[in-house]
Amino acid sequence: MAKVIIYPTNSLILSDLVQRFGHTPIAMMEKIKEKISTVGVDSPPLNITAEEPKTGLKYAAVEVPAGVRGRMALVGPMIEQAEAGIIVGETPMAFGCMGCARTNELTKFLIRERDMPVLELDFPESDDGGQEFVYKIGEFLKSLPKNEKEGQQNE
Repeated sequence: MAKVIIYPTNSLILSDLVQRFGHTPIAMMEKIKEKISTVGVDSPPLNITAEEPKTGLKYAAVEVPAGVRGRMALVGPMIEQAEAGIIVGETPMAFGCMGCARTNELTKFLIRERDMPVLELDFPESDDGGQEFVYKIGEFLKSLPKNEKEGQQNE
């Protein structure tokens, strides 16, 4: 089973599709769950550790707004552990708004720069487009290795 980074990283629809095809979605919801259930992290709004600003600097320069670095402290490591990616463009707010245009651009750039399979498609505008959207995602996910042995054979 492949670890698949999804964009938008908080899309429940993409996360569910990835899981249904037998892979592990790398999504923001899991990272947030880890943060709020980790002992030693104060309750919001003081929900960062001293290491997270340093982690954010790995992905975004010090001149970049702090919000971008803060988001990248979570998103950057997610991208690094991914073995494949799905990027959906032109999405409506309800599909999974990430809340920061600069972080969005940096996230998509870093996913594209990884040496891994990436599927990019736009959000569908019709019922037929929706069916084609799910079909393309399904075919992409079926093409990914299901387990470590299969992944080693494909290399």
